Amino acid sequence: MPNEFDLIVVGASFAGAACALAAAQSGLRVCVLERKRDPGDKLRTTGIIVKEAAERTLLGQLPASLVRRVEQVRLYAPSLKQIALAAPGCYFLTTDTPGVMRWLADQLRLHGVDLRLGTAFRDARREGDAWRVDGIGRARWLVGADGARSRVAQRCGLGHVRGFLYGIEYEFPHARLAHPDALHCFISKRYAPGYIGWIAQNPGGVQAGLALRHDPAHARVPDIDGFLLRVGRAGGLPLRLTPGPTRAGLIPCSGPVDPIARDGAILVGDAAGIVSPVTAGGIHAAWEHAWTVGRAIAAHQRHEGPSPERIAAEAAPRFRTKRALRWAYDRLPFDWPFDLLLCSPPLRWAAEQVYFGARRCEPLTPSECATRSPRATGGTIAGGD
Repeated sequence: MPNEFDLIVVGASFAGAACALAAAQSGLRVCVLERKRDPGDKLRTTGIIVKEAAERTLLGQLPASLVRRVEQVRLYAPSLKQIALAAPGCYFLTTDTPGVMRWLADQLRLHGVDLRLGTAFRDARREGDAWRVDGIGRARWLVGADGARSRVAQRCGLGHVRGFLYGIEYEFPHARLAHPDALHCFISKRYAPGYIGWIAQNPGGVQAGLALRHDPAHARVPDIDGFLLRVGRAGGLPLRLTPGPTRAGLIPCSGPVDPIARDGAILVGDAAGIVSPVTAGGIHAAWEHAWTVGRAIAAHQRHEGPSPERIAAEAAPRFRTKRALRWAYDRLPFDWPFDLLLCSPPLRWAAEQVYFGARRCEPLTPSECATRSPRATGGTIAGGD
C-alpha cells in the first residue's frame, strides 16, 4: 500500500539518515520527512567528523571534494598561550557541510528511501500497533531525528533535552588560515562561559564559531565579532573578512533523554540528547546509535531480535567522563586558572579525553607549551546575514 511503511523518520541530518539507511539496507520500507526543501540549508552543525566516523561508517565514502583532513589541535588559554596536541593516527575531517547534507539525501534516494523534502512533521497518533503520521500514512515505527526541540518527542510523550548551549558560527568562503592544518580551540569565560570558541579550515574556506551556556532566564547572544577580534590573529584568521552563511541554534549538552523510546517511537541524534557534553560534537555517536536503532528495527520486523526500544536505551552513550569534565569546567568561574594550568598534566589529560578519547596525546612542538601570546589587533569582522 502506498501509505504503509515499516518506518517513518523525521529529520534527514546525520542521525536521521543513518537510521533510515540502516533500515532500508535491511529491506524495510522507509519514509524520511525533512521540513527543508534543500537539506543543506540553515544548518546547525559544524560538520566536523572524527576519525572513527570516517573509517567505520558510510561517511567514509564522502567525496574527497567535501572533506579536509586536520591532524592537530591547538588549545588556547584566555591569554592566548597555546598547546599543540595530536594523537598517533588520529585526525578530524572538516567538511563542506551543506554539500554533505545533499550527499546524504542522494544516498537515501539511492537506497530506495522515500525522501520527502519540504515536508514538516505535524502530528502522529497511535493506531493499534502502529503510528499514523498526519499527511503521510502509517508505520510500525516512528523515529524522531528532528533536533533538540523535537516535536516527535512532544507528541509521543518521550523525554526532552534539559540543558543547552547556544552557538553561532560564521563561514568565510575562500578564506585561508595561516595555520590551516589545526583545529584551533579557545577557552574564554568572558566570551564562551560553559563552552569554547573554534576556528578551522574547511574545503571551501574557514569556519569560526562560539558557543556558551544557555540560560533561558538570562538569554545571551554570543559576541562572536568581539571574540574573533580578540583571537583571530592567534588562530591565523585574516582581518577584515566578511562572513557568508551563518549558523546558529541550541545545542544539547545534558546527555541522553529519558525515556528515549516507548510504544514504537524512538529518538536519535540531538532529539535524544546524543551530543558530547564537552565538545558539543556528536556526529559519530549519533550516527552509530541511530544506525543501531535502524538495524534493531529491521531485525525485530524479521522476528530476529529484541525490542528496538530496549536497544535504543541500552546503546545510547552516557558520556560519563565528559559529563564529569563539564561539571568541573562549569565550576571554574574565572579565566586565570586556565592561563596558569594550560601546560599542566591534569589539563593535558583533560584535553586528551576531550579531543582524542583514551588515546595518548603527543605534543607537536619540542617544548611542552608554546607561550607566545599574540596581541589582538584592530580591524572589523562584518555581521552575518
